[in-house]
Amino acid sequence: MKITFIKPNMGLVGGRPYLDRGRMEPLTFAVLAGLLPEHVESVLYDDRYERIPYSAPTDLVCINVEIYTAKRSYEIAEHFRAKGVKVALGGFHVSMIPEEAAEHADTILTGDAEEVFPEMIADLAAGLLKKQYTGHFPPRLQGLHTRWEIFNGKNYLPIRLTQFSRGCPNQCKFCATGTLYRRTHCYRPVEDVIGELAEQKSPFVFFVDDNIIGQPDAAKELFRQLIPLKKRWIGQASLSFTEDPELMDLMQRSGCAGLVVGFESTDPENLKQMEKNCNMNFASYAPVIKKIRDVGFQLWAAFLIGYDADDLRSIQRTVQWAIDQKFCFAAFNILCPYPSTTLYDEMKAADRLLFDKWWLDDRYHFGDAVFKPARMTPDELTEACFWARRRFNHPLSIIRRAFDFKTNAKDLWSFATYFAYNPLFRRELFKKHGMKLGYKRL
Repeated sequence: MKITFIKPNMGLVGGRPYLDRGRMEPLTFAVLAGLLPEHVESVLYDDRYERIPYSAPTDLVCINVEIYTAKRSYEIAEHFRAKGVKVALGGFHVSMIPEEAAEHADTILTGDAEEVFPEMIADLAAGLLKKQYTGHFPPRLQGLHTRWEIFNGKNYLPIRLTQFSRGCPNQCKFCATGTLYRRTHCYRPVEDVIGELAEQKSPFVFFVDDNIIGQPDAAKELFRQLIPLKKRWIGQASLSFTEDPELMDLMQRSGCAGLVVGFESTDPENLKQMEKNCNMNFASYAPVIKKIRDVGFQLWAAFLIGYDADDLRSIQRTVQWAIDQKFCFAAFNILCPYPSTTLYDEMKAADRLLFDKWWLDDRYHFGDAVFKPARMTPDELTEACFWARRRFNHPLSIIRRAFDFKTNAKDLWSFATYFAYNPLFRRELFKKHGMKLGYKRL
C-alpha cells in the first residue's frame, strides 16, 4: 500500500504558481508518516516548489488544508478523484468547516489525527473507508514517532521543526486554535521530545507549538532537559512567560534564540475587543520588552490590523513603535475572520463581511480586506496593511533595527540570522501581496 502526502501551494503570482523561498518542513506529514505501519510506503510532494505527479500510482492522497490553501487543495483533490484515486482531507480548515471540505473528498479527518489516522489506513486496506474520522479530544500525544526522513531530498530552510504541545489556555475571538481547543492545552511526554531531538544533527529547532509555555511547569521540565543538547531554538509564546523569572532563566539556558509573540495591538480597546486577556494584564508593553531584551531573545512580533479602534494614524504609530523596539521581525497581518470563530460569527451577524467565503471567492486576493472596518474603508485597510509591511521591512528599517546589541547583534549567529532572513521575508511579502488563491476558478 502507498500513501501520498501533499502540501498545497497558495496560488498564482503573475499567472504562475507561487514559489515560496521561505518554506519550512511541513511537520504534519512527518508525524502522520510515523503513524503508518512499516509495510506501508509513503511519499511527500510539496506543491510550493515541485510538481505533483498525478499519474503516479497511489492508494490514498492525504492533503493538509489551511484556509489560504483551501482553494488549491480542492483543485488537487478534484484532479486525483477524476482519476479514480481516493482523497482524504484534514487540517485546521477541515476541522473548522468540515461540511465544505466533505464536498471535495472521499473522507475527511477532523480534530487531531494521532488516534484515528491508523484506523483510516486499516479501513482503506479493508475497503471500508468511512466518510469521516473524528480525532479524540483532547489528543493523546504519548509515543509519537516523527519520521523526519520523509523530508530527505527536499529543499527547506535549514531548521528542524518539532512540537511539544498543542492548544492554548487563552481563547482570543479571532483565533482558530482557541476555537478548536476550547482553552485546553496538552503536551507530549518530555522524554519523547528530548529523545527525538537528541538523535537530530540539526543544531537549530523551531517548536511549532501555539503557546509553548501554556503549562509553565511542563515547559520548565522540557527546558531543563534541553540544556545538555546545546540546541538553539525558537518558538511561540504568550507574554505571560515574562512574569516567571525561573521560566525565563530556563528558556535562556536551554538555548532559546527568539520567540514569536502575538502583541496584536498597542491599543487597549482593541485588546479588549479581541479578548486578548493575556496581554491586557500589562499596563504597558515597555517593561515586558525590557525583560525580554535583557535576556537576549530576538522577537518576531505579530500584529493584527483592522480592529475597530484602528485608523490610519494608529496603524502608522504602531509600525513606528515596532521599528523603535528593534524587533527582529514583525508580521502585520490584516484581520481576516476565520470561519467558526467568534469573530467570524459576530461579523456575519452584523453584515460586515464582504464575501461569505472569502477564502474561495474569485474576487479575493491575498492581502485584501474582507470586511467593513469601523474607521476606514476596506480599500484603505488593504493599503494600510501593505504600507505597514513595506515600512517595517524597508532596507533602512532593516539596517536600523539590526544594531541592537542585546538581541539582533548580541553575537555573530544572531547577527547572521537577522541578515539572512530579513531580506528573504521582505522579498516574499512583495511576491505574495495581491496573490490569487488557487490556480483556477472554482
